[in-house]
Amino acid sequence: MHTLRLALAALIVLSGYNCTWAQQYQTPNSTDTNAGVKSPLATSAKRFAVAAANPLATAAGYQVLRDGGSAVDAAIAVQMVLTLVEPQSSGIGGGAFMLHFNGSAVEAFDGRETAPAAASEGLFLKADGKPMAFYDAVVGGRAVGAPGTVRMLEMAHRQYGVLPWAALMAPAIDLAENGFKVSPRLHAMLKAEIHLKKDPTAAAYFYQADGSPQEIGHLLRNPDLAALLRKIASQGSAAMLEGDVALAIVDKVRQHPSNPGLLSVSDLAGYRALKRAALCHDYSARDKHYRICGFPPPSSGAIAVGQILGLLNQTQAAELPLENGLPSAQWLHLYTEAARLAFADRAQYLGDPDFVSPPEGGWVGLLGPAYLAERAKLIAQGPNEASMKTAKPGLPAGAKTVYAPMAEQVEYGTSHVSIVDGKGHSVAMTSTIEDAFGARQMVQSTAGLAGGFLLNNELTDFSFAPRDGNGNPIANRVEPGKRPRSSMAPTMVFDKATGELLISAGSPGGALIIHFVSKTIYGLLNWGLTPQESIALPNFASLNGPSVLEEKRFPAATLEALNARGHEVREANMTSGLQAIARTQAEGSPTWMGGADPRREGLVMGD
Repeated sequence: MHTLRLALAALIVLSGYNCTWAQQYQTPNSTDTNAGVKSPLATSAKRFAVAAANPLATAAGYQVLRDGGSAVDAAIAVQMVLTLVEPQSSGIGGGAFMLHFNGSAVEAFDGRETAPAAASEGLFLKADGKPMAFYDAVVGGRAVGAPGTVRMLEMAHRQYGVLPWAALMAPAIDLAENGFKVSPRLHAMLKAEIHLKKDPTAAAYFYQADGSPQEIGHLLRNPDLAALLRKIASQGSAAMLEGDVALAIVDKVRQHPSNPGLLSVSDLAGYRALKRAALCHDYSARDKHYRICGFPPPSSGAIAVGQILGLLNQTQAAELPLENGLPSAQWLHLYTEAARLAFADRAQYLGDPDFVSPPEGGWVGLLGPAYLAERAKLIAQGPNEASMKTAKPGLPAGAKTVYAPMAEQVEYGTSHVSIVDGKGHSVAMTSTIEDAFGARQMVQSTAGLAGGFLLNNELTDFSFAPRDGNGNPIANRVEPGKRPRSSMAPTMVFDKATGELLISAGSPGGALIIHFVSKTIYGLLNWGLTPQESIALPNFASLNGPSVLEEKRFPAATLEALNARGHEVREANMTSGLQAIARTQAEGSPTWMGGADPRREGLVMGD
């Protein structure tokens, strides 16, 4: 059995799961931070597998699974380590969506941040009534929502935890106390960052006295985070969302010198994680029938991914193979047109379901075959095919809406974890603090200890403009206690006939998450690729505007062919962070095959 664990045996010492775990652990070498696709070894495993965005996090999840922990257990250990080693992307100061398969049903655990009770729809409007510039809103306390990751993980652990909650904090505690080496990616992001130094706590932790970032390989210790994780280990989420730590969070938010926020201690103490019904729909490819499940609103991911795949099935796309290992210009035309239609519906309808009613027939109505077939008629095909450039939202049968479409806004951030445990139970979890390094506010939980944790800027996922020019409200506007719309798309795919889990996948990347996940699922199901091959395919997208292609990954002829069809083609550095685990048959028996995005420093491990 070919497993990446064997390739890492010289780097990782796997000892018994106890409080000295991290002291016996040797850091795997990080991949470098440059964009572009390398070819890491794929991982196959018979019993369990874990794919995460950092080798240290993957190794923590691996050991939990090896010691008999559940997929939920492993996800908790992984996320706590990510808080430490990938602070730019996610952490306990942010939120998360966890999709969980318990062997018979798929459940959606919602740990999305919420707006303060004192917030109003004008939160991001200037005195003249115009929306603020993005970073004017991000940096400081204004955009900080009540974080939900820890409370959501606690909720899931109560139901599906096998190992003790406290034990799952041990890898992150030990790494925080004993230090981890700054990776090339973290160093590069700190070097490019211009706002983080404005926070004295963050500057003292991430930067040297001369203002330069901590060097690659520097042993970075975070004793403050270790102290907080010890409290969380013994007291649960209350250790963070109530008492002295909650006061420290609120003080950081409300006392910001130039951009204070509205978060209160009651917002933190009253935060509730929710369990929602997963959003599932049928899909067929290569004469096989599947059931695809994702996260419902307030995430737009499952609906947008489902619409894109469903619309493609109504076109000639299914007849088009890869050309020289790449999507053809004709296929990219069909894909980006489908994406425009999906993003138009996303802008019109989607928001927090506790505040926004779905169209007639529920959210799944936006995935109905008849509705998608009608929408697909707008995609020009054949000799005279041309881009629609900008799509308008559809109107499912009987649907009415009082909402105005939301203008596209910048979205960033996130990290993804995919896990399958020894019982075949699975987690696909995407977590976030939104922009890189979030609100650039680092909270210390204990006086005198270096380090801390970063707060999210998740409220900037709301529409800055609450209404259109006619005064019609936007579904995703700011409201007290509301959860902002997200693009996170943790996804699972099942054999429709047997109910067998086939794929667990997801990615970071803001609004581009939808395209990264769509690409990977399509590659696996329609082109028959392995997880690593699907992830390594070049990225592409449209947010209902230009057609965006990953730079230097497509031949000039492809760009020319798209331009000839009326597309406004742009190339960009589309750094996805995909993680995927898929079931395959090897030597006649089921095997889990994993893939991690070579554009970042992720890793898959399994047995």
